[in-house]
Amino acid sequence: MSDKKMQVVFASAEAAPFVKTGGLGDVAGSLPRALVAAGADVIVMVPKYGTITSEYTDRMEHVADFYVSLGWRNEYCGLERLAIDGVTYLFIDNERYFKRDYPYGFFDDGERFAFFSKAVTESLQHLPEGFQCDVLHCNDWHTALAPVFLREFYQGLPLYERVKTVFSIHNIAFQGQYADTILNDILGMAHIPNAARQLRCDERSINYMQGALDYSDAITTVSPSYAWEIQTPEYGEGLDGILRRRSNVLSGILNGIDTDAWNPATDPMIHANYSAADMSGKKACKAALQEELGLEVRDDRPLMVMVTRLTRQKGMDLVTYALDRILSGGVQVAVLGTGDYEEPMRYFANKYPGTCAARITFDNALSHRMYAGADMFLMPSLFEPCGLSQMIAMRYGTLPVVRETGGLRDTVAPYNQFTGEGTGFTFANFNGDEMGDAVFRGARLYWDDHAAWDQLVQNAMAADFSWVRSADEYMNLYHNLHPEIDITKPEPVVQEPEPAEPVAVEAEPAAAPAPEPAVTEAEPAPKTEQAAEPADDAKAEAPAKAEEPAPKAEPAKKTAAKKTTASKTAAKKPAARKTAATKSTATKAAEKPAAKATATKSATSKAAATKTTAAKATATKTTTKATTSKATAAKTTAKKPSTASATKTATKSTTTKAAPAKAAAAKTAADKPATAAATAPKATSAKTAPKAAAAKTAPAKASTSKATTSSAAKATAKPAAPKATAAKAATPKAAAQDSSAATPADKPAPKAKSVSAAKRATRKR
Repeated sequence: MSDKKMQVVFASAEAAPFVKTGGLGDVAGSLPRALVAAGADVIVMVPKYGTITSEYTDRMEHVADFYVSLGWRNEYCGLERLAIDGVTYLFIDNERYFKRDYPYGFFDDGERFAFFSKAVTESLQHLPEGFQCDVLHCNDWHTALAPVFLREFYQGLPLYERVKTVFSIHNIAFQGQYADTILNDILGMAHIPNAARQLRCDERSINYMQGALDYSDAITTVSPSYAWEIQTPEYGEGLDGILRRRSNVLSGILNGIDTDAWNPATDPMIHANYSAADMSGKKACKAALQEELGLEVRDDRPLMVMVTRLTRQKGMDLVTYALDRILSGGVQVAVLGTGDYEEPMRYFANKYPGTCAARITFDNALSHRMYAGADMFLMPSLFEPCGLSQMIAMRYGTLPVVRETGGLRDTVAPYNQFTGEGTGFTFANFNGDEMGDAVFRGARLYWDDHAAWDQLVQNAMAADFSWVRSADEYMNLYHNLHPEIDITKPEPVVQEPEPAEPVAVEAEPAAAPAPEPAVTEAEPAPKTEQAAEPADDAKAEAPAKAEEPAPKAEPAKKTAAKKTTASKTAAKKPAARKTAATKSTATKAAEKPAAKATATKSATSKAAATKTTAAKATATKTTTKATTSKATAAKTTAKKPSTASATKTATKSTTTKAAPAKAAAAKTAADKPATAAATAPKATSAKTAPKAAAAKTAPAKASTSKATTSSAAKATAKPAAPKATAAKAATPKAAAQDSSAATPADKPAPKAKSVSAAKRATRKR
């Protein structure tokens, strides 16, 4: 598969921002930019009209000139280049044809746009270096002869062999029909029977669009529904037979809108900016628009607007029929546009002052303010290939009222009063009463259920009508014509975060974990001597942590680091063993009343009536002042991962820092009354084991958990945990050391002697 980009020449009679009279200009102005973003190289060819402002003409660069044969004529053609937003525009320069005050509407339009089509095909030989056209994309009847010329006059040239043609129908009602005399005089095709036959639409006329439908490799239109409709006699305008015959290459791709130009959050032309998250600006826009148009400034009346050509295609027959009913029913109406129905609009504006306003003009800035300030947008089209106005209205939170035809059906979802779904109000038949009913469905929702109305506005503003989706569909269409060209977008490179550098620590052997014990209910630990007050952090965090089964005990080492390593070993257990059962045990122990403490004392006296109890109490008294240090250290280290590397790192750091905090653990347990005495060991174990906090907390914490962890280990019929071992080692020394001491006792701790008693107590339970 080739690694070259898809190279597209996009030919159109108008393109925003240079010249625009309708939707074609919007499409030709936005779609090429989206295609470039999708990975294509695009050149847009447009006539160099006399109406293009000097802002652009002064920046154009002359790149080529040549002569185009048109019948018996040889007409000059110049190419002027201008690059904007990654898109190269080539302007076809011929002052005799294009230096006029308006793009269309002249007696020689047939000749003018036949020249434009021939100039486009001829220009493919004069494109910038490195650009070889893969797809020639033509739009509407103005460029419809380009596929015909390419196949009849240029097919034999090697440069044109690879060129595939796409023809897009933006409005099938405008086809470019002219007298057949131009077949020889202008087109020079009278001597080509096949061309003459496919262009001729009756005995005396030829049809430019018909030629494109027969000669193009692919045909598209601007919405899926319209692609189906134009294959019927009702909407096909005489070309439905050809479209049915070529339905295998016909597809509908919905247009988009320029979401940057039409954005209520940044639009500089509206009275106040707003967004879906903050709609307060829309109310200000409505009040300002009512005042500007001479309407009553009232928030309790829905304001419905139309920004359109005043023609029958746009449903003006229905509007004039139903407008009396709508205006007398309490709905304000404002109309902006020009066309065949200007006088009826002036009539209604005079009949209903303060309720109806008509602006018979073209005003782009006013159209922005009307989209932003209105509550509803009326678009009852007889047919609508795609329509952009309803998409723009939804972008501004203005709910459309539309007839279900063409692109209106594809873009507006009717409101469902039972589910709250939808983005507007629709009606099916071209009927004035149905249109009025749809308007009042919206008005009643506005009056009666403003919460549902606001939700519908949010639905409309959330709809995605950007060109990204459309551009991807066009790229797929181009790829079908040139499957050898890869159009896959490269995946964005996501840089992985660099791992943190490991901390250099002294290598110390870690104690091997014992076999995992069976999950049993842990026996409460012996009661310690009460201290002044319990530690709040320990009480708060105890129920939220899960206790870990204790591994096999090992003798305490000579340093605090070794005791911390032993404690850390307990944290190396798999996370699966940190069960909810243990967590609930700690929670229940924390919530037992004082009466339960008596039973706890009784049970613990059988299991732990050893010399360690006295030593534990002594250590508890000695470390009273370290409570705050313990809580802080425990919370700081609670998030450390339970890994071997964390164990080694903690070993080195806690040698100097952990002793005061560990001593505080004794106070945590001792400060609690009978209930806290049973709770503290479990809370400490639950808190430190899953999060590997034991190694970071302190040696004194191991001292605290000596008796308590032993009891838990006895309850599970297993040897004492490493925490208990560390606690025993710390106990003889804890009585003599200050709360800020950094090195615990060096003597090995005595082994637990009450294991069998713990077993019996557990079995009795």
